Amino acid sequence: MKLNKLIILSTLSFVFQISYAQNWTQFRGSNLDGKALEAIAPTHWSPDSNIVWKTAIEGKGWSSPVVYDDQIWLTSEQNDGQELYANCISKKDGSSLFNLLVFEPANVLGKHAVNTYATPTPCIEEGRVYVNFGSYGTACIETDSGKTIWSRTDLICDHVQGPGSSPILYKNKLILHFEGIDSLFIVALDKKTGETIWKTNRPKELYERLEPIGRKAYITPIVINVNGKELLISNGSAVCMAYDVETGVEIWRVLQGEDSTISMPIYENGTVYFYTSFVTPAEGDKYCELLAVDPNGVGNLTELNVKWRLTSPILQLLTPIIHDGIIYTIDTKSNLMIVDALNGEILDQRRVKGKYNASPVMANGLIYFPSSTGQTLIIHEGRTINILAENKLQGQIWATPAIVGHQLLIRSSDFLYLIGE
Repeated sequence: MKLNKLIILSTLSFVFQISYAQNWTQFRGSNLDGKALEAIAPTHWSPDSNIVWKTAIEGKGWSSPVVYDDQIWLTSEQNDGQELYANCISKKDGSSLFNLLVFEPANVLGKHAVNTYATPTPCIEEGRVYVNFGSYGTACIETDSGKTIWSRTDLICDHVQGPGSSPILYKNKLILHFEGIDSLFIVALDKKTGETIWKTNRPKELYERLEPIGRKAYITPIVINVNGKELLISNGSAVCMAYDVETGVEIWRVLQGEDSTISMPIYENGTVYFYTSFVTPAEGDKYCELLAVDPNGVGNLTELNVKWRLTSPILQLLTPIIHDGIIYTIDTKSNLMIVDALNGEILDQRRVKGKYNASPVMANGLIYFPSSTGQTLIIHEGRTINILAENKLQGQIWATPAIVGHQLLIRSSDFLYLIGE
């Protein structure tokens, strides 16, 4: 009897893992960490080889694809942001299932030249997908019918350079960041109804000293468990803060910076890591830092809980991969680095060609770095740089790839590709 129960449990666990591997439900994956360790993703491709299908997405957008079962969702914009769409593609053959006009903003503000009005990545679960266009609107869509279940257009800030923060799902909540030059807040919505559960403003006193252009931020948060308590880790331009994810109440803060943050926090083995916004020294060039922070504590942890600091160039866009105590990153001066997460020591580094603004993903011991020139650099995990392949696609890549099963989804400026060997 015990043996039969063990076999059943093992079978159910295996089925769950297989099902889970087919889905990629948020920015940087279902766990917000960029990893699909159980997958064996493809390693070699070109515009003419190992492409299962490719499909053109009408309009522009840097949102990353999310996947649930056969459906792939992403967003796009047309007519200079005056038309905002949710796009659903069949994973089976790349055909269009839905092309939904979700919002038509009456007033579209400017954006940065490299940004789009459809940069935030959706998140998805069974039966529902949640799309966000920053101040231009947030909506919940029924995935079977394409019907809008609820929408909000009253959550507003002046992004200045266009929206960039992606929403995340946590239990019954959809959590959104609105950090502009005029207002800065985080809000948790009831994912079923769209109603506000809590809303928390960034501390006014920390931002008054900054120039208005420096107050903006474009990060996506993570949720970690610290001694049985779930904390939302959110890195703004002046401060990284931890909030009680159930209430929005501040737990701790680490201060540093005077301008935009983009890269997400990451977490492993009881330590939070994040790129700060930049600092202007009395002499020398501006810089930011990669910080390692002990998340245990309450209040201002800046002096006591920072374990190490690694000086980096400013305006870090991509979010690193951390795995088994090693951090893999490429900075804004195109330095590929392998960093010991224990002490911040650079174990190996190499200058690479091109700009790497989309975040890397990891599968089966390999890390995939897509570049804005359409090249994807693949390296082996480890303490030294070991390049496996460099694969080129048509167009620019600013969207983070998705790993589903043993295939790779890459959105370029020209096509959405499903890649498999």
